[in-house]
Amino acid sequence: MATVDDLQFEEFGDTTTSLAANPDATTISIEDPGETPKHKPGPPRGLGREEDDELLGNDDSDKTELLAGQKKSSPFWTFEYYQTFFDVDTHQVFDRIKGSLLPIPGKNFVRLYIRSNPDLYGPFWICATLVFAIAISGNLSNFLIHLGEKTYHYVPEFRKVSIAATIIYAYAWLVPLALWGFLVWRNSKVMNIVSYSFLEIVCVYGYSLFIYIPTAILWIIPQKVVRWVLVMIALGISGSVLAMTFWPAVREDNRRIALATIVTIVLLHMLLSVGCLAYFFDAPEMDHLLTSTAAPNQTVVAAKSS
Repeated sequence: MATVDDLQFEEFGDTTTSLAANPDATTISIEDPGETPKHKPGPPRGLGREEDDELLGNDDSDKTELLAGQKKSSPFWTFEYYQTFFDVDTHQVFDRIKGSLLPIPGKNFVRLYIRSNPDLYGPFWICATLVFAIAISGNLSNFLIHLGEKTYHYVPEFRKVSIAATIIYAYAWLVPLALWGFLVWRNSKVMNIVSYSFLEIVCVYGYSLFIYIPTAILWIIPQKVVRWVLVMIALGISGSVLAMTFWPAVREDNRRIALATIVTIVLLHMLLSVGCLAYFFDAPEMDHLLTSTAAPNQTVVAAKSS
């Protein structure tokens, strides 16, 4: 039979000490069911794949986009649904404006500034400010051209505000809508194409127009050379933002289709720039030249009739 001494509890030392004394001993580790297991590091990814993810906005950015979509769960006819599109602070707006003025080669504007929280606040007010900048600058340009003429009576052209609003807002909404539909269609044909959301495309186009606000103010200078230099600078900055943003999304497509898409984007942007300059600023100058050439002819006709 067991004695009393054999039934006494025996204290064991620390596990580390026991293993040191008996290295051949077998240990069993029992983990807490509530404890989260540690993830083992996976194999290193290729540099090319990381570059593509950075340009195209995959992985974490896609998860962020899904989470952003989950937040917009309110019905579209409610005020809360549209309130999420304007949920942006001043720092984010200034940061996105700075990004549109200083495009970084090899960096995607959507991934760096937009995808975390796309908004309509910045694009809406940028377009509104651009509308008034073009209309007011066009009126001032017309006034400066005819300044000093005794027969000239200045009349503000308020219709330029409505015309500029129609042009700017139609461009900032209809072109992104067409581009979004095209990317969705190509995404069904080519699996590697990354399709941006419509809100992201509108956001990119809206912020890319900011450079034209100071440009429209400087268009008041009645010098054609200065105006064309300004429009080329603005077109180069804003066009590069659009090209560098949408090229990663179409570069895996057919080479001709990808190049045609980027060329079409840049040509439409150029058409907007040159059209605004020609209609709102060069048109008053042309009218002035036509009036000045028609006046001598009218004088000659009056002299002959008398």
